[in-house]
This record gives sequence, C-alpha cells and structure tokens, in this order.
Amino acid sequence: MENIDKKWYKKWWGALMLIILALFLAFGAAFAFYIYNLSKEIKEKNKFPAPAEKIDENRRALMEGSGNYWLGSAKPIITIVEFSDFACPYCKNSSAKIRELIIKYKDTMKYVFRDMPLHENSIDLALAGRCAGEQGLFWPMHDKLFQNQGAFETANLPEFIEQIGADKIKFKNCFDSKKYLTQITKDFSDGDALGVKGTPAWFINGNKIEGDLPIETWENIISQFLK
Repeated sequence: MENIDKKWYKKWWGALMLIILALFLAFGAAFAFYIYNLSKEIKEKNKFPAPAEKIDENRRALMEGSGNYWLGSAKPIITIVEFSDFACPYCKNSSAKIRELIIKYKDTMKYVFRDMPLHENSIDLALAGRCAGEQGLFWPMHDKLFQNQGAFETANLPEFIEQIGADKIKFKNCFDSKKYLTQITKDFSDGDALGVKGTPAWFINGNKIEGDLPIETWENIISQFLK
C-alpha cells in the first residue's frame, strides 16, 4: 500500500516538478547572463579608447598615405583616415555623417579618404574617383558614385562625367589606361598592413575603429579629443 504521508517531493511527480524548476532557474540565469554580456558589449563598442600617444612617423605615413584626397583643416587637432569602398553600403551610409562632421568641425578636423577595394567593380569605381580628381573633381565624383551605388556600370561614366563637369576625353584616357591603379593598390596594401579587413575602417588620431558609426558615437569620440 502506498504511504499517503510520503513527502510530495519524494513522489515521482514532485521530483519531476523540482527538475523542471531547476531547469527553468538555470535557463533564467543563463539568459540574464547573456543579456548582461550583450549590454556590456554594446557599451564597449560605443566606448572609444583614450587618445593614443604621439604616433610614430612611419605609422602615420602608413595610415595617411600620400597624394590622397582630404577635407578640413591643414593643421587639425583630429585627423580621421577612412579606408573606404564605393561599393560598400556601410561606407555610403557613413559618407553623409562625415560630411556633416567636417562642416561642423572644419577648423579642427582633417578627413582623409583612402581606397580599400573589396567588392566587384570596386577598382573601376576607385579609378573613376581618381580620374575625376585629376581634374579637381574628386569629391563631386565621390558623391555621385555613392548616390548611384549598385547601379554602376562603366557605360554610366560618360553621364556621370557630364554631370560633374569633367572633360570626357581626359577622363576616358585616364580611366582606360588605369593611370592610378598603383596608388589604389598602395592604399589597399597599407590597409592590409594595418589590419583592415572590412570597410569602412577608421584611424582617428591613430586609434582604429570599424563600421558605420552612429552620429552620436562620432560626437562622443570627437569630444574626447577636443577636451
């Protein structure tokens, strides 16, 4: 005969309830730990490291390169070097934010654009930018290429050239001869040497950070260097 006074937790259904409760508590603890780590990771991603010590000139040359297009101050407090790709959607998103920051901090900031061609047609896009730059029209072509991202074909170039006011024959000769391929390759090799694996990648007074950053994060970073 079953003992009716047997403790509930000693019965089979009681033991099962305890096991289910233990599993529920373990899952809850694991979930809470996951949320804590996720929150911590998000905060860390938005936290920028302390400004670097004075940058070695060789490393500065590796980051900034030479003969690259730039905007802002010739004597900046903050130098931002971007390794970018005209075919990268994250670079397209970032370009508008950088322009906004350049306008706001034009007296204290310098922004340097470097090519990091990683996608299909990226080298042709970079060549288009540089060949427009030869006529003093890099930034109009820069904007045009990002605005028409995803719809680029070499056949579109005459239309782009006309829209930005470049000389078509000079541009075609430059583009067809791949005149600036060596400089684009140099940008790519410098980026690779600096550990750039994707775009956009940024070097801000020597500090490396990657991705399409929210404007609030940019403002936070800049404020740290302007203190």
